[in-house]
Formats: sequence, C-alpha cells, structure tokens
Amino acid sequence: MSLKQSIRDDLAAWELKALPNGSQIPALEFTQEVETEMIKKVTKTDAEWSDQLSNLAFRVTRKSATERPFTNDDFPKAAGKFRCICCDAELFDSSSKFDSGTGWPSFFQPINDEIIGEKDDRSLFVRRTEVICNCCDAHLGHVFPDGPQPTGLRYCINGAALRFVAE
Repeated sequence: MSLKQSIRDDLAAWELKALPNGSQIPALEFTQEVETEMIKKVTKTDAEWSDQLSNLAFRVTRKSATERPFTNDDFPKAAGKFRCICCDAELFDSSSKFDSGTGWPSFFQPINDEIIGEKDDRSLFVRRTEVICNCCDAHLGHVFPDGPQPTGLRYCINGAALRFVAE
C-alpha cells in the first residue's frame, strides 16, 4: 500500500478551525501515525543535472522526454537492481522485469512503492499515469494496467533513466 493510500485510509473527519477574523476553515486530522521510510530528497539545478547526465538521460529525466523504442532495451538478464540514473535510488528488481514487446524496459512492480511517485499526464491528448522517482523527481516513464500478474501493471520505463547494478 502506498503512503498516499495509507494517509487517505487514515484520514479522520473534517474539523473546523476558527481563524482570527472569526471565519472557519476545514482542517484535516489524522487518527494514527503512518510509518514509512524517510525518502532523502536530491535537489540540483538543471546545470548540475546536465553536467552529471548524458544528453539523452537529461532530456528524459529532467524534461520528461521519451526515448525512441528499442534504444535502451538491452539490459543484462542477470539478477540485479535497476537504479535511478540521477540519484541512484533502487527502483526495480530484475525479478520483476518482463518483455512487453514495446521496446522499453518493463516491470510489473517497483522495489518500494514509496520511491515511485505517480502524476496525471495528459500530454499527447491521452490520459496516462506518469511515474517519477520520488527521491529526485526524475521522469521515469509511465505505468499502464495491462501488465502480467501478480500486479497487472506494466511500468514502461525509459532505459536512459535507469542504471543496472548486477548482484
């Protein structure tokens, strides 16, 4: 379960708080603490990211571009982890990788739901769900509901956004 869903599930009733002028605004109150790993945020300027990344990786991760299919689909089939090219956060395990036939590395689940963020993407006149690295806000790709079991999800990730580390 994601942190966002946990917070929604733990949300208590609205409580009205009085402002100094006498008006009231609704405030949220949580009924219990949500335990989660702390995510260390990595923040850099575009110039710093540009110095660190290849041109393609910069365009993909920092400007939300999409690489051409079959550009970076040649990762080893060995056991290992796929990490964010920007901040080195562990994103996907090789055991969740599958061949979707799309030309982009595809996974059916992330290592940690808290590290992968989701955003509504309405570019290209189609509604999609963009996935980002919550540690550095890098654009990774998109997630679709047409993947294999056990999740039924297909995380379609730009290979330029990933770095593979063998175990």
